[in-house]
Amino acid sequence: MIALVVGGCSGRRDTPPRPPATTAAASAATALGPDGVTARWVAAENARPGTTAWRITGVPPGTIAGFADKTYAEAGDTVSLYVSTDAPRFHVEAYRVGYYRGAGARLVWTSSPMTGTKQHQCPLSAGTDTVSCSDWAVSLRVRITRDFVQGDYLFKLVGSGGQQSYVPLTVWDPASRAAYLVKNDVLTWQAWNPYGGYDFYAGRGSCPVDVYPLCSRARVVSFDRPYAFDDNGGKGTGDFLALELPLVRWAEQNALDVAYVTDLTVIEHPEIFTHHRAVFSLGHDECWSLEERRAAVAAQQDGVNLAFFGASGMLRHVRVEPSSLGPDREEVDYRDSAEDPLDRHGDPLQVTGNTWASRPADWPEDDFVGESYNGFLEPHAPAGALTVVDGSAWIFAGTGLRDGQQVPGVIRSDVDSLEPGFEYPANVQVFAHSPLGVAHAQPLSRAGDIFYSDMTYYTDPVGHAGVWDSGTNNWIPALVPCAADTTCPAHIVGAITGNLLRVLGAGPADLTHPSQPGLGRYYPP
Repeated sequence: MIALVVGGCSGRRDTPPRPPATTAAASAATALGPDGVTARWVAAENARPGTTAWRITGVPPGTIAGFADKTYAEAGDTVSLYVSTDAPRFHVEAYRVGYYRGAGARLVWTSSPMTGTKQHQCPLSAGTDTVSCSDWAVSLRVRITRDFVQGDYLFKLVGSGGQQSYVPLTVWDPASRAAYLVKNDVLTWQAWNPYGGYDFYAGRGSCPVDVYPLCSRARVVSFDRPYAFDDNGGKGTGDFLALELPLVRWAEQNALDVAYVTDLTVIEHPEIFTHHRAVFSLGHDECWSLEERRAAVAAQQDGVNLAFFGASGMLRHVRVEPSSLGPDREEVDYRDSAEDPLDRHGDPLQVTGNTWASRPADWPEDDFVGESYNGFLEPHAPAGALTVVDGSAWIFAGTGLRDGQQVPGVIRSDVDSLEPGFEYPANVQVFAHSPLGVAHAQPLSRAGDIFYSDMTYYTDPVGHAGVWDSGTNNWIPALVPCAADTTCPAHIVGAITGNLLRVLGAGPADLTHPSQPGLGRYYPP
């Protein structure tokens, strides 16, 4: 195996954003640039002065936490914020995140000083172990004016004693027909949100240690509570900072023609996928509802391309229900169909088994995503290298990569692979087939002491859409620039991402870049 040692990040992905491309592009709203379809408004927006004041560094003193009554909003909406703090006074700063000359965000709005209140402990619902703060008092209401340009926002809660945390909000534009649609995966953020001690994976009380999933887990989680401010670095944002923001920053740095929604936007407006040429599944996007999945299938049949930037996409089966604060504020996942009250009493495709492949849904994600979830590298395991096996493919154009070369530092956390025995598209193409050791991993399928992370791509001969899967949860974090004196995959990962988005942004990918079957080379029948 030939190892490619990637040096410091002095490559083009660390330079300031380029103009959309040419003089001709300057007179058009959009143009095809080196990293995909660019938009003049995104370039202009990110040329505005930014600030680093949006960042929360270290561990702030005291406590402050909050949530919004919406995960997404549009101009004209009013968003209610619910805040609990030990600070006598606090205020809120709204930042639109992006590139902004390297600062990372722009201050859009600041509230007046407010009186701080320590709200009561959120009650636990017996039976479902749901923690909900829906009876907290409203702290303030924010009118979403046209100053809130569509995008991802962080409402920074700032206490008078130095307390700080975030509340995330996506501002969408229903009229957008941007080339790329960025989907913030709020269902998975909430699934892993342990605020109050319970989420779909953790709970309080005694359970057998050798039985999974944990018996004390929540069966229903609520958006009516803050995201826990814990060691995952989210600071009140779920997975956004670690697993989504680097791609948002990269896209806006390169002036890409992007629009923004959340899972709940898609559930409530399923036609939104078909308004764009490509949909981005970010981060750790494992939780999908039936409405969202049907929207993705319809979009694929309509020629809309999809990119799964993280592994385990579309793995877990959830549904949403209303709370007292509004529709779709509770997320349901019993992870055992026999426990779900809908089992044998409702639509089998709404019953929440452990995964989409579980009964009674029996609808594995493999033939849609193009491969399968195959376990994870443990948190402190060294990152695995991306191993190229189709260096002549279009996705590696201009990178200099050849078959057998490795890009270190790319693969961490969850991985996807073409596990034997599953149904995959017949024409799935394998771009990278990366061996990983099992010493610090928990794979579902292995070959001796090795299992694999695969980067795959297939095209649909009917709708002509292309579907790409990175094979790792670390693709987006690997876009983050590194110190020049370290081994850094950012500029190689950025170059591959640019090649991908240039193809996906041009329209149905099967018409220009049909996939070349390659499954049998790595997984013989």
